[in-house]
Amino acid sequence: MDALTLPLDYSAIERILPHRYPFLLVDRVIELEVDKRIVGIKNVSLSERYLSPVKDGPPVLPPTILTEAVAQVGAIMILAKPENREKLPYFMGIQKVRYRRSVHPGDVVVIEATVLRLRSRLGLLRGVARGDGKIVLAGPRTFALGPRGGAAPEA
Repeated sequence: MDALTLPLDYSAIERILPHRYPFLLVDRVIELEVDKRIVGIKNVSLSERYLSPVKDGPPVLPPTILTEAVAQVGAIMILAKPENREKLPYFMGIQKVRYRRSVHPGDVVVIEATVLRLRSRLGLLRGVARGDGKIVLAGPRTFALGPRGGAAPEA
């Protein structure tokens, strides 16, 4: 993988993450400071198969899908380092994540992940997702780095 040039579009993200449609949830990366911070975009469309119907209202993006989108943005930042490109970040846990608003089709979600702690094999990122400038999700998540195709590392 060559040096990353921003913004990263969907095809560039596919070269970094192993996820593919419909499980690749990041549409674009607009900011990246390796080992510090990343900002990605998730465009929510009406055709997304995992939208939850709501009686008398527009469908809602499930919080679990939004949580995974935040994890994927963080994974892009971790895999941007050349020494991590042959590894995979495994989602190990979330603590005190708060969901504050619903996300609906037509929303553009701006996702920011910031490093709180980073070691050689373990890390803690704070994720914040905003829709229309308002926080829709915020909280830390833990990950561990392991080999591609291998078993997930032990925490």
